[in-house]
Amino acid sequence: MHGSYKKHSWLPLILAVTFVAGLWLGWFINKPMEMTPGQKNLQNLLNIIKDNYVDEIDLDSLIERSIPGILSNLDPHSSYLSPEDKQQPDELEGRFGGIGIQFQIYNDTVCVIESMVGGPANKVGVMAGDRILSVDGKNIAGTGITNEDVFKVLRGQAGSNVKITVKRQGASKILTFDITRGNIPVQSIDAAYMLDTTTGYIKINNFGRSTYAEFIKSMNGLLQQGASNYVIDLRGNTGGYMEPAILMVNEFLPANKVIVSTKGRKAEDNTTVMSDGRGQFKDASLVVLTDEATASSSEIFSGAIQDNDRGLIIGRRTFGKGLVQRPISLPNGGEIRLTVQRYYTPSGRSIQKDYVPGKNTQYELEIYERYKSGEMISIDSVKLDKKHIFKTASGREVYGGGGIMPDIYMPTDTTAFTGYFVNAYNDGLFQKFAYEFCDLNRGDLKDVKNLKELLSRLPADNVLLSSFVAFAVQNGHPARWYYINISQRLIVGQLKALIARDVLGIPAYFEVINGDDVNVKKAIEVIHNGKARSPIRP
Repeated sequence: MHGSYKKHSWLPLILAVTFVAGLWLGWFINKPMEMTPGQKNLQNLLNIIKDNYVDEIDLDSLIERSIPGILSNLDPHSSYLSPEDKQQPDELEGRFGGIGIQFQIYNDTVCVIESMVGGPANKVGVMAGDRILSVDGKNIAGTGITNEDVFKVLRGQAGSNVKITVKRQGASKILTFDITRGNIPVQSIDAAYMLDTTTGYIKINNFGRSTYAEFIKSMNGLLQQGASNYVIDLRGNTGGYMEPAILMVNEFLPANKVIVSTKGRKAEDNTTVMSDGRGQFKDASLVVLTDEATASSSEIFSGAIQDNDRGLIIGRRTFGKGLVQRPISLPNGGEIRLTVQRYYTPSGRSIQKDYVPGKNTQYELEIYERYKSGEMISIDSVKLDKKHIFKTASGREVYGGGGIMPDIYMPTDTTAFTGYFVNAYNDGLFQKFAYEFCDLNRGDLKDVKNLKELLSRLPADNVLLSSFVAFAVQNGHPARWYYINISQRLIVGQLKALIARDVLGIPAYFEVINGDDVNVKKAIEVIHNGKARSPIRP
């Protein structure tokens, strides 16, 4: 009884002390932070501008315009999205509000290339070949319209309405369509088809929210067609979300292999992701194609495959982005994407290339410097960082400090490039010719079921080439046959691929182009001679 009484008599005092300590701790944690000299200077500058500037100034607007400049002095990838920018559809999320068409602008006119089957525009009767004249009563033909302008007027919230008028070849009058916008899926997989009886090919254009699901669906589809080897094409893939890349790597690795690790200022930012051994394709031979535009999440995938000796990387050195951004919302509705981590491949290398804070133009021009140095056409011109040598699981040397160097270097194939081809390409003549060809032959081509059938219906190569040259002459490009003959293979290949795209869709484009692609041919070669079989040896 006595002991119990003493315990309870102290209880009010303990509670009081605890309460006061809590108040003090709360004040200490939340007390205003003392401003640094730089912060005081910034505050003084804003006050001086507010009180003395010749015109009335909106300080909030001034500060918002200054945010990108502040972030640009951190690193090349920290960035700011204004409230307006944040409202724009993020295609990495896998969908956006729109009407479901693919288009190209030809002679200042928006021409429909594809009306997505089952999409909002397709449901009301919009067809490939239609030329859009107006949107919601506003003329958009012959006005110097850009792709961005078209996105602004045709995209919008799912469920909202838009009215378009179109000119259709063969129709006697202008057609009007009222369309209710829908959620349009954005595909990460451009193409998935069989290169031969045992080798599947997948072209991935980014790493979005739906990429892993699309990837598994495509891989299983190829597996059912007999694939036991795979070529994953990441050329031109500038990245996106990290999670899909990790999940994809996991499909190829046995258990307890490092996929990627991250390090930041805070302990919770230091992570290591391991494979779980439940992947479906652990025994398949694998080749990954890369180039100088392969970046970020694409480099996570490539680095994990290379460092674990799981497959061969073929192509050219990747971009070199090893910084991880975290989105942080601001009270004004905007968002900063702040670099908070660096990521490292399984061997421990950072593939982030060098940069100088605030010198972002120099950073962006680094790819151009590779072209100037000859790196794109000769392996002898590749500058490897010999100070940062790492070892793969089987002991192969790999390098940090600026992208993933492929196991098999493939120079840019310039054998068929001439000034004639480059000028015609830059002026969009190949796309324009393909569109007009399809438009004139749409009735004959509408029942084509597959690529083999389409190619059998096209004119002979020399006829197609002569038709294009005549078309180019009409568009201000003289016939320079010496150079045309050098580029003949390239010209005809581009024309067939673009016609296939307009008739059958994007996958058919890659199926045609890859038929003459030296990187794809090399991938098939190393797969069939056993060099891409895991584990890759020194």
